[in-house]
Amino acid sequence: MRIVIIEDEQVVADDLELNIAKLFPEGVEMVKIMSVREGIEYFGEAKLPDLIFSDIQLGDGLSFEIFVACNIAVPVIFCTAYDEYALDAFKANGIDYILKPFSSDTLKAAINKYSQLKKQFSSEQTPQMKALLQMMTSAGVQRSASILVYHQDKIIPVDVDDIALFYLANEVVQLLTFGGKIYYPNKNLDELERLSGNTFFRANRQCLVCRRAIIDVSSFFTRKLSINLKVPFSEKVLVSKVKAPQFLKWLANT
Repeated sequence: MRIVIIEDEQVVADDLELNIAKLFPEGVEMVKIMSVREGIEYFGEAKLPDLIFSDIQLGDGLSFEIFVACNIAVPVIFCTAYDEYALDAFKANGIDYILKPFSSDTLKAAINKYSQLKKQFSSEQTPQMKALLQMMTSAGVQRSASILVYHQDKIIPVDVDDIALFYLANEVVQLLTFGGKIYYPNKNLDELERLSGNTFFRANRQCLVCRRAIIDVSSFFTRKLSINLKVPFSEKVLVSKVKAPQFLKWLANT
């Protein structure tokens, strides 16, 4: 059996590979792909696998772009942190998913469903992927007007336009306003990324930055980018070399 893992976070990809291997004691061939560009190149030349596990948001775009470009007629199980609006669309299109962070039990259940996917799977997958790509792209433009935060015994709406960045510090998500105030939204960064719209960019796993908060960008070691902010912030905000092209495109177009 051949499985392809599409995931741009090395640690997550390695963990998924390890757990999948445990479920196939007889052995399974696995390939890991880290970007849209790498995926299009791989599927343009290699034999199709039996099954694909795929993240949605990669450093240089959405994984749906791979499936649309290469017309891949293979069952796909998405490993996603997206909320119910996306999951309902997956169900409607006959595509399975597991939620991040995944457990060994959810992964085992997804593998058990694989036989059902094989029987019901349609070779005409491209229209489904195009629909999901369009939905995700459109959803990314929409945003909430405000984010609810908890301050003492009150719940306060903070206008998205007043927020310079969201960040993870000591395992707690915080937001910093342009006025220098710090609040604690009761949401993770994946949820905030969807709510904040395309005026924010997920620079890395720890930081989601507003376009208006950026002064300029500097080159950093190993082709990473360092974002210089208009607001005081103690940590250096870095963009990986994998995400750099997507970030620069976003910076130029927003």
